[in-house]
Amino acid sequence: MLLTITTTHQPATDLGYLLHKHPARCQTLSFGFGKIYIFYPVASKEKCTVALLMDIDPIGLIRRRRQGKMGIQPDQYVNDRPYVCSSFISVALTQAFRSAMKGHCEKRPELVDTSMPLQCKISVLPCRGGERILHDLFEPLGYTVTAAGYGLDSSFPDWGNSPYYTVELSKTTTVSQLLNHLYVLIPVLDNRKHYYIDENEIDKLLKRGEGWLSTHPAKEIIALRYLRHKKSYMRQLLERLIETDPEDEDNTTNSREMSSEEIVETQLNLNQIRQAAILSILKSGNAETVIDMGCGEGNLLRLLLREKSIKKIAGVDVASRALEIAAEKLRLEDLPPRQRERIQLLHGSLVYRDKRFKGFDAAVVSEVIEHLDPPRLTAFERVVFQCAHPKTVIITTPNREYNVMWQHLPPGSLRHGDHRFEWTREEFKQWAQNICRRFNYEVRFLPVGNEEPNIGAPSQMGIFTGKNDETIE
Repeated sequence: MLLTITTTHQPATDLGYLLHKHPARCQTLSFGFGKIYIFYPVASKEKCTVALLMDIDPIGLIRRRRQGKMGIQPDQYVNDRPYVCSSFISVALTQAFRSAMKGHCEKRPELVDTSMPLQCKISVLPCRGGERILHDLFEPLGYTVTAAGYGLDSSFPDWGNSPYYTVELSKTTTVSQLLNHLYVLIPVLDNRKHYYIDENEIDKLLKRGEGWLSTHPAKEIIALRYLRHKKSYMRQLLERLIETDPEDEDNTTNSREMSSEEIVETQLNLNQIRQAAILSILKSGNAETVIDMGCGEGNLLRLLLREKSIKKIAGVDVASRALEIAAEKLRLEDLPPRQRERIQLLHGSLVYRDKRFKGFDAAVVSEVIEHLDPPRLTAFERVVFQCAHPKTVIITTPNREYNVMWQHLPPGSLRHGDHRFEWTREEFKQWAQNICRRFNYEVRFLPVGNEEPNIGAPSQMGIFTGKNDETIE
């Protein structure tokens, strides 16, 4: 099994400091299951690649185990373990790059929190559940995923495809974050772990998943597979995530009852899916300055603040109380000065021109427009697309066609008492295309949540991209 990590950060050889492995040396580490070789195929100022080659001895591995009543079976010797990236890689990463995973670098401590362009290539990775789960696990974390599959046997194409893929993951992030993501998610993809699972594994998963697991839309699948389908352990982990994560606490009823819309969205994990999709689009577009227009209590702002590639963040809302709650959630008073300088909360309306809205790479308007009276939409359009005029505008709104899936909603009713309207997919499309004609944008549409035949997904998204700096109206 071969795993490589490549960066074009300048100078690229900083990767060696972070990993505590000198690019000019080859290293060999011995373990009970075989050997690991660490070397650098490329090491220059422009590009640096570290390779981790894992050579598993299947015979030695089996002989180390206590034989059961049935003795050693042939399939224990003939299997894919020597050739695939499996739970063995988690052990290898902690042994080979332990300091890097912890975020320690004595010689160059400033590099620990430095986000750099990283590309990880894994040959070969078993994806139990197909390529779809590969995307579901990594894309919400902001990775660009490329997978090349293989047939079981070219002589027998009817046998179909194997579960094995060569996978490339790309993201601008810290080395520590990448390694911890790999540590958790590779065993999840393989859906097998080579060692005994006990309650200590819950602590390991909470440690490696700190800062991202609690908001991941597939956290239940991650917990179940990582803990080898021990549902009691999975429930313990999810309960502890709720106890320890402030965002989960903030999403409880607190001093008010949840609306029917919030209850349904919580059941579907729709808010997390929506925020993960927004974050992925912002990062793929290299947005460094983002304004959340209609930020509410600041849930999306929390995610944006965690993303180091975003240099400037603003949250706007017409409700001053919502901004107060957002400030408490973000702990603005306790943030380090450099972090505090990145973010500002603005009290303002989206239907009045405001010079503070200008100068951002991207604007997010998530689940907001349906709260505006239809006559006010024209003013909103001018404020966002003509006056603020960011390069990218991301708008999400409920899909009215999907309401039939919710039995508690009477026919023809809206999801929330404050909604002024809810659009079908075609109505949203026509509105968006009219904006593009008036303000010289292009738009593409994405579903948010699981799609159902003929009615689409629960929510819908329009991603507007400006053609140039001129408006044609």
